[in-house]
Amino acid sequence: MLELTFTADDLVRTRFAISPLWEVVASVRALRDPARAALHLPWVRTVHASLDQVDVGLLLDLVPLTGRTPDFVTVPPATPLAELAEELDRLRSVRPAQVRADLEDTGISRNAALTALYTDPEAGLRELVETIQRYWDVALAPHWQRMRTLLEGDVFRRARQITTSGAQEFFAGVHPDVRWEADRLYVSHRPYSHSRSARGLGLLLVPSIFAWPQVFTLTTAPWQPTLLYPAYNIAALWERGRAESDALAGVLGRTRASLLTQLDTPATTTELAKRLDLTTGGVSQHLTALLRAGLLTSHRDGKYVSYTRTLTGDALVEAGRTRTDKPLPNPADCPATAIQAHRHTLRHQLETRRFHPEARGS
Repeated sequence: MLELTFTADDLVRTRFAISPLWEVVASVRALRDPARAALHLPWVRTVHASLDQVDVGLLLDLVPLTGRTPDFVTVPPATPLAELAEELDRLRSVRPAQVRADLEDTGISRNAALTALYTDPEAGLRELVETIQRYWDVALAPHWQRMRTLLEGDVFRRARQITTSGAQEFFAGVHPDVRWEADRLYVSHRPYSHSRSARGLGLLLVPSIFAWPQVFTLTTAPWQPTLLYPAYNIAALWERGRAESDALAGVLGRTRASLLTQLDTPATTTELAKRLDLTTGGVSQHLTALLRAGLLTSHRDGKYVSYTRTLTGDALVEAGRTRTDKPLPNPADCPATAIQAHRHTLRHQLETRRFHPEARGS
């Protein structure tokens, strides 16, 4: 069990960030143990053959199937929407003493490659950066735009939840192994047990595609304490599409029901038009109507606008999927508290069915 103590300054400095580098490490774990990452099997099948042609041995050595990855490999991102290039620059500049200390702390058995990294960290880090870039180009770059959109949508959704519901409810929904009590954050890690202070640095909250079904933490100096948690609705990421229910189509119309169902993950007007073989103008009109009804929310990133469902939209879609024999709720009759309770129940059912009790982060 990790116990992380917060002060008022820590709470003020708590922030969200997206990290391609952490996603690299988490995805390697998924590749090495696909049985524990069943949600990502479509991705595993896609990239496995391609990686046979790429030398990523050093990266695999540093991300063992069991045990800890050295902390320097997952340097916390310095900016909210980090790019891989800037994270690799930070990795390349990690002090040699830090590399050696982290390798000693994890206790990973050192083969020839890790011995070389320990002996000459500067040269080893350059090789590691090149290895990660090769892995990224093959395994994650082709999917990154959609992954990033989902991660940004998670940040938007969770930040709104903290604002409206507070820290305790937010952390309760992040993962079954995470809870907030008074001024402390508790994360169930086995066999690890330690108490730490956030040291006035706050907490970095990093949603992840590939962390599922685990949660990971980094709490050692000099890094900012970091919590890597499964992003919302990653199950929909690799799906080709979601069919709308007849009941939902009966309420909203076939096109609007299809759009609402597609928005399990954030998407732009152009992406939705391609998926459903519609004109962008027509999709835009329907999205505007769904926005006005309170079923969607929008998020701008530069010239792109992504749409995702609101809590009311979630409740309407879930009701259509699971109770098609009964009338769908009117969005105007769904108070936020009732919808949150409904989502909490659904999430609990999914987590108790999918999460492996023995699969804990380190």
